Amino acid sequence: MAKTLINADELDAIALGGAFLGTGGGGDPYIGKLMAKAALSKTGPVTLIDPADVADDALCVPVFMMGAPTVMLEKLPSGDEIMAALAQLEAYLGKKATALMCVEAGGLNSTIPFAVAAATGLPLIDGDGMGRAFPELQMVSFTMSGIRATPLVLADDKGNSVLINAVDNLWTERLARADTVQMGGAALVAAYSMTGAQMRDSILPGTMTMIRDIGKTLMAERKAHRHPGAALRARFSGHHLFTGRVVDIERRTVGGFARGRAIIKGTDDFAGRQFSVDFQNEFLVARDDAGAVMATTPDLICALDADAGMPVTTEQMRYGLLVEFTGLPADAKWRTEAGLALVGPGYFGYDHDFMPVEKLNDNKKINSECN
Repeated sequence: MAKTLINADELDAIALGGAFLGTGGGGDPYIGKLMAKAALSKTGPVTLIDPADVADDALCVPVFMMGAPTVMLEKLPSGDEIMAALAQLEAYLGKKATALMCVEAGGLNSTIPFAVAAATGLPLIDGDGMGRAFPELQMVSFTMSGIRATPLVLADDKGNSVLINAVDNLWTERLARADTVQMGGAALVAAYSMTGAQMRDSILPGTMTMIRDIGKTLMAERKAHRHPGAALRARFSGHHLFTGRVVDIERRTVGGFARGRAIIKGTDDFAGRQFSVDFQNEFLVARDDAGAVMATTPDLICALDADAGMPVTTEQMRYGLLVEFTGLPADAKWRTEAGLALVGPGYFGYDHDFMPVEKLNDNKKINSECN
């Protein structure tokens, strides 16, 4: 049986890797890292297990935060909320969880499950439902495998909790989002309970190990006084979209999301040009000064501080910040017809079709077919 012990010291790398892979979203990983470190300091290491080693009849439960990342900067979770959500879901199901899961490999939601695993003594499965972060609850590989999000439990910092049963995962998103808004814009959630057999059929495996390795690469490159962007692009067949300074940022919290657009004035090799990036919690579309698409959901648009080499989330974007943007290919599941129906440009209201980031950026020529 393949097991890896994750200790508190490794959470720095996991938080960094989650922030990079989160494409600007998933919540500030620093908050989740503090929660997880505090839990692991009391209990010792968390056991990370391979999906193949989970019994078919095991109860696997993802635990996560839902809401606008901007809210989490001022509305810090205590940790009691997620434990209450899990306990109430177990009570409703009449069965204790066998293992925990990450719903997304990004930001806060890549570290919160470590805190819950430490507090409960449960193992954490090496994988997730996105391979990155997406803004809406139904946008997971579990949905493509026919796994229901409900029963779902939300809990907030005031002691409120809500149990939802819905007709499908999109309705679950709508109802849970409305409750999250009423809870102050952010809530902690336990949902998508599934068997071990269902988990193996639907999970994107190995992502917890991957974010730890990404974080270690970030740390090693910075220690060597090198910007980590080039090393990460080489590792994931990524593309350097542009580097520039934020000259305008529109950001608002609407309907439980952080929505907006950043305008970036190019620097260095991109001097004299202007770029834009749209986001809904996560970066969704990057365009050049002619309006041509350079990268689009579901492919990953990842931001690093161009000076310090640290990941930049959407809530950290600010006027004057020098940022390097990288485009990475999404997991193959997201490029299928079913995947694009869930998270493609059309779902978010864009009129361009999806085209892979590698085709859009071959030889640094922007393919105008996406306009």
